[in-house]
Amino acid sequence: MTHLEVWGSPISHSRSPQLHLAAYRALGLDWTFDRREVSGETFAGSLEAGGVRGLALTYPLKSHAFEAAARRDRWAELTGVANTLFFGGAEVAGFNTDVGGLARALDEIGSGSARRVRIVGAGATTTSAIVALSELRAEGVEVVARRPEAAAPLVGLGERAGVPVTVAPFDAPTGSVDLTIATLPGGTELDPRVAARLGELGGTLFDVAYSPWPTSLAEAWPGTTHHGLAMLLHQAVIQVRVFVNGDPQAELPDEPAVIAAMRAALA
Repeated sequence: MTHLEVWGSPISHSRSPQLHLAAYRALGLDWTFDRREVSGETFAGSLEAGGVRGLALTYPLKSHAFEAAARRDRWAELTGVANTLFFGGAEVAGFNTDVGGLARALDEIGSGSARRVRIVGAGATTTSAIVALSELRAEGVEVVARRPEAAAPLVGLGERAGVPVTVAPFDAPTGSVDLTIATLPGGTELDPRVAARLGELGGTLFDVAYSPWPTSLAEAWPGTTHHGLAMLLHQAVIQVRVFVNGDPQAELPDEPAVIAAMRAALA
C-alpha cells in the first residue's frame, strides 16, 4: 500500500487529506494519506522512521524539509523552504509547491496581472509569495511587517527572483496597491487602525488563511476579499504531480477532472 502524509504542528485542521484522497480516487489509485502531528523537535526522528512515498509539510517544518532534501527545485532553492518531500527517486527531493499554487490561485481570481502588490507578514509564505509575484511579472512588492528589520533579507530575495521589494512597518504602508496578499497565520488579530489603513490602500485582498474565516483583516477590508483555499487547492495539485510522476511540471492524466474532484472535496 502506497502511503503519504501531511506533517505539522498543529495539524488537526489540515484539509490536505481531503484534497489528496480525492485526487487519488479520481486517478484510480488505492493510496492512503494521513495527518501526523510533528514538531521541529520531532521532525528528524519521524523522518528516520520512513515508510511513506511523500510528505506535505506545513508550519513549522518547511525549513526542516528544505534541509532534509538532497536535491531541490528552483522555487525551493530561491525561498529556502520546501513544503513537499518525495522519496520515490534515487534521492530525497524537495519542492516548494506554494509558489505555483499561489500564482495559479491569483490567476483564478483575476489578480494575476496585478502590477503593484503589498504583502502583509514576513514569514515563510511571504518568500513564496514574492517568487510567485516575480513569475507573474509584478512590477514591485512592498512587505509590511511588525519588525521591518527582520524582513530586510526579503529585499535580497526580490533581487534574486527579479522583482523589486521594499519593506515598511505594519502601520506605515507607503501608497496604494492593486493587490494585498496577507500571509499571517490564521487567527492573527491586527490593530483595527492598522487593518483599516491597509484596507484603504490595499485593492483586492487575498488572504492565505482559510480557517478561521473571515480573518480580522478580511472583516475590516472595504473591498473584495478572497480566502486561501484556492492556493491550498492548486499547491496540492502540484504536490500530487510530484507524488504520482516525481515531477511538478508533468501533468496528471485527465488533470481537469482531478482538479474538479479536489475542488469538490473542499466544498
